[in-house]
Amino acid sequence: MIVITAPTGNIGRRLLSLLVEAAPAHGEELRVVVRDPARLPESVRGRIEVVTGSHGDAATADRAFAGADAVFWLVPPDASLTPDEAYSGFTRPAVRAFAAHGVGRVVGVSALGRGTPQAGRAGLVTASLAMDDLIAGSGVAYRALANPSFFENLLEDVDSIREDGVFTDTAAADRPAPMVGVADIAAVAAGLLLDRSWTGVGSVPVLGPEDLSPDDLARIMTEQLGRPVRYERQTLDEMRSAMLGHGLNEAFVEGMVEMKRAKDEGLDSGADHSFADRPGFGRAPQAGPGTTFAQWCAQTLKPAVLAAPEALDAH
Repeated sequence: MIVITAPTGNIGRRLLSLLVEAAPAHGEELRVVVRDPARLPESVRGRIEVVTGSHGDAATADRAFAGADAVFWLVPPDASLTPDEAYSGFTRPAVRAFAAHGVGRVVGVSALGRGTPQAGRAGLVTASLAMDDLIAGSGVAYRALANPSFFENLLEDVDSIREDGVFTDTAAADRPAPMVGVADIAAVAAGLLLDRSWTGVGSVPVLGPEDLSPDDLARIMTEQLGRPVRYERQTLDEMRSAMLGHGLNEAFVEGMVEMKRAKDEGLDSGADHSFADRPGFGRAPQAGPGTTFAQWCAQTLKPAVLAAPEALDAH
């Protein structure tokens, strides 16, 4: 039995699609934990078991993880909470359920940065690494998918890319860093969940095929979209003010600011991404060559940019 949390999110829905096809050949049954079962694709509803509720709720976690052999764990960040509440606080009921029900393996979505000078002052990343330690201490075999920033973050700038040819972030324009598409994260997670040979705890960096700077992103977007796209760097103070203006939790906002500052200082390009001090460490290789940013632009960003005016007119 494999249990998938957050099955309707960006990563979870792709993982569910992969496992629905692959699990039967491995003798695996699938269970999902979801707040709103109506959001599940109709094509999968008859092929999976559904537990309704939040996987951060103790009673729901107890139902969801009973009889589970492997679990895909993803915390949906909640900007109304502090970073510790959003990550470790949300995860504690599940950790108790893992231990109570003897769950064998957990694959979790986390972040790069373990072992770097920035790891202890990286805001949301620091909170995510603490969550990994919490899960690793529960007795399960654990693999943290150590991810950099996602290509999909750029979808938040679709309107400004379409209308003004501009996207923003806080990183230095010429600083290269790893990036990854969520489909690649789902593929690595699926491989680990179907593989019962690994033990102990460790991290699996999912880095994408190339390091890219914001200027590189602008150049590739310009090529793929057939229109000029340029990068505008936002200050951390500007980002902080904008987020606070939306009424987000002040501690969560500071966690975002600290994460962005740490990334600009090289957090994602650091040295040791493993739990090297823990026994039984093993690292699974990333599955496949990975999606390039140019491929992602052609497959995902370009349709989103071109579809935006029609979607707005229809609304």
